[in-house]
Amino acid sequence: MRVLSVLLIAAFFVAASHAAGARAAVANGEPVDGIRCDAMEGSVLHIHQHVAIVDHGKAVAIPPDVGRPFAAPCLYWIHTHTPDGIIHIESPNFKSFTLGELFDIWSEPLTRTDVAGAKVKKGERVAVWVDGRPYTGDPRKIGLTNHLDVTIEVGPPYTKPAPFTAWNGN
Repeated sequence: MRVLSVLLIAAFFVAASHAAGARAAVANGEPVDGIRCDAMEGSVLHIHQHVAIVDHGKAVAIPPDVGRPFAAPCLYWIHTHTPDGIIHIESPNFKSFTLGELFDIWSEPLTRTDVAGAKVKKGERVAVWVDGRPYTGDPRKIGLTNHLDVTIEVGPPYTKPAPFTAWNGN
């Protein structure tokens, strides 16, 4: 009976969040943007990127195990293992992936006003750096290529980031 109560309460909150226009619940094994959650990491395409988020001068950690659902024994083709910002793409086929897909699997927003909960205040903006160069396009469309280095800054200061070099064999 207790399990049923917990499930009913969880279903209520998921339905309420959808009705309010909130983002979907954390990915739980279903395909996200056409990206499957498989029992093993893919071996056809294996590349890494680094993503850093800065909220008004303070680092925002991308957590370990993004893309590894608690509710299912699987791993999305885009995922993290550690909280160091290194993104792993391990796909069973050659395919292009985007930063927006990572954020969708993470179930976090990536917009011009909200980056994983870091929100722009009046008169501020989101600054995006790709491999040390300013990027003015839609950050969701940034292609995830090997050793790509992305820094997203929400609000000032807007400081050119130092290049990421701690690939440690990745």
